[in-house]
Amino acid sequence: MGRQRPDTEAITESIDSGVAELVPDLGGRNSWTLRVNGTPQSHVDLDDPTYLEFEYVRRLGHIVDLTAPSRVLHLGGGALTLARYVADLLPRASQQVAEIDAGLIAFVRRELPPPPRVKITTGDARAVLVKARPGSFDLIITDCFAGARTPAHLTSVEFVQQASAALAGDGIYAANIGDGNGLQFARAQCATVRSVFEHVCVMAEPGVFRGRRFGNFVIMASHNGLPMQQLTRATAGDPFPGRVEHGTGLTKFIGGAPVTTDATAILSPAPPSGLWGT
Repeated sequence: MGRQRPDTEAITESIDSGVAELVPDLGGRNSWTLRVNGTPQSHVDLDDPTYLEFEYVRRLGHIVDLTAPSRVLHLGGGALTLARYVADLLPRASQQVAEIDAGLIAFVRRELPPPPRVKITTGDARAVLVKARPGSFDLIITDCFAGARTPAHLTSVEFVQQASAALAGDGIYAANIGDGNGLQFARAQCATVRSVFEHVCVMAEPGVFRGRRFGNFVIMASHNGLPMQQLTRATAGDPFPGRVEHGTGLTKFIGGAPVTTDATAILSPAPPSGLWGT
């Protein structure tokens, strides 16, 4: 990386959205956690890009493992953890990353240089998505946060329809969101995605599903079926064991939650104070 710093020294930089900090792991690994305004955004192992630290990133990694996409669009960049993962496992895959914070991307490029086949575009995720040619991606991953909350305009049915249009016929849409207490947001997001895609599932830890604590939900969707058996096994057998709901289980989870539109979209709920660095 061209840095002459001890591994115990954090690196801090002012970026467009505030302050970014790269904090080194102390366990002997050449790995770093990216925090933006105190909120953990990414974890990167430079020696082993296939090592995924965060629970929700591991769920997204299972999706990559089971679908082996050739063309990937990442909406939200952070420290490019999943782009590095895809590049290591699928070196011929083409990847585009959309990240709104130019200062953050410059910081990450300098300190944790990305793989050469990853194209990074500075801009709003939805503005980048709407310019994509129809059918141009096999996998679209939405993992965008302003602080610790998903921006409202990335939660609507109109946004999901734009993602659907940019996917190949058998393409996969995936999204990471946070919710807790009542799970109204997560239920509505599942209803919204299911109003566009025929096949939808959602993954989370059991305690998060029950609303006992705030956490991550990863939604996966397609027009052409999902690898449910393999995904269920991978999720249950993960070091962070999770549950997958689909079919009637997903219908029960959604309940009467409404589809979110551009007119009704709101920010995702803020995590409790002290969680995720907030």
